[in-house]
Amino acid sequence: MSSSGFRLSARAKAAKASEIRELLKLVGKPSMISFAGGIPDPSLLGVDLVDAAVREIFSGPASAREALQYSTTEGFAPLRQWIAESMARKGIPAGLDNILITSGSQQGLDLIGRLMLDPGDTVLVSRPTYLGALQCLTAHGARFAQQDAPLAMDGVTPKLIYLIPDFANPSGDTMSERERLAALDRAEALDALVIEDAAYTDLRYEGENIAPIAALDIARCGGIDASRTLYCGTFSKTLSPGMRIGWICGPAALIHKLALLKQGADLHTATFNQRVIHHAAVAGFDTTVARARQTYRTRRDAMLSALERHAPPGVSWTRPDGGLFIWVTLPEGIDAAALLPLAIAQDVAFVPGGAFHADGTGRNTMRLSFSLCDAAQIEIGIYKLCTLIAKATQPRMQVG
Repeated sequence: MSSSGFRLSARAKAAKASEIRELLKLVGKPSMISFAGGIPDPSLLGVDLVDAAVREIFSGPASAREALQYSTTEGFAPLRQWIAESMARKGIPAGLDNILITSGSQQGLDLIGRLMLDPGDTVLVSRPTYLGALQCLTAHGARFAQQDAPLAMDGVTPKLIYLIPDFANPSGDTMSERERLAALDRAEALDALVIEDAAYTDLRYEGENIAPIAALDIARCGGIDASRTLYCGTFSKTLSPGMRIGWICGPAALIHKLALLKQGADLHTATFNQRVIHHAAVAGFDTTVARARQTYRTRRDAMLSALERHAPPGVSWTRPDGGLFIWVTLPEGIDAAALLPLAIAQDVAFVPGGAFHADGTGRNTMRLSFSLCDAAQIEIGIYKLCTLIAKATQPRMQVG
């Protein structure tokens, strides 16, 4: 029986497949040069650390049994303590009551959506912004407005402001301290909650660190429990995406409410996974991240250099100080989605930028990830892609 034969909820009927997830099904063949998924290089993940953690956990019957048992909804206390110490180094003093372990930061977004949004509520987002956030918050009935739109919005009062301040997915852009403070000003004026998605913050390989929005917020209000920022962190871009360990850090009253919602969703994040990540983080988080930063910087430089050499006139791109992405803007009238099948036919994949725009714009943009390709692959892939773009800009070959 097809799903159309059942009386589905309005939320289920509105659910759409992720363009990126569907695309990844097409790019698995060995010959494909993939600039598509924002996937960490598996050779840079904490494989040895995880192996040692598993051995340690199963070195004695007591620790093994505990790792295979139910746990508290808030999460494994030693892991939360390690996160609290890490947050403090970022200027965010937090106790265990301020931290909730989630099944990846994506669950964090979902829980915040469930906590804050009623159907029709407005969320301010950047343009472009993370597709997964648009999908998640749409499922909770959100409408979207541009973060820098005028405050007077026909009586609409946004409840949430969603931001990726460091090396954003998809643009690679980083907010300045002035922009972060302005976002807090706006949140206060609107009495809105800020979601700070910090998935890429640890992957800075150029420039000076900028204080997180949560740290600036706490400095203003005097303490985390008086702040209006929920910081969403994750180990997915550093130690392991497959372990699905993330966290939310924020005011204890909100963390308590989020824990109640999580309790109804999955009781708690997998105990075994939390313990493994804790062991791995203690043993070598900084070393693992330092190695990843160096590798990704080399690949970013290779992609920027290839774009400089091969991109036709009228094409522009971002120059990120960290993260995994470069955002390319094509001349007006060029449809990146129409270019995609032509690129895939030549064994090159990317993500069309329209999916990252809540308002349906951005069809002449694309996201390129350099995380999985070495310099030689990047050179070949960018050459092929730019050749297609150049053909598309010719009048008789116009796409879109």
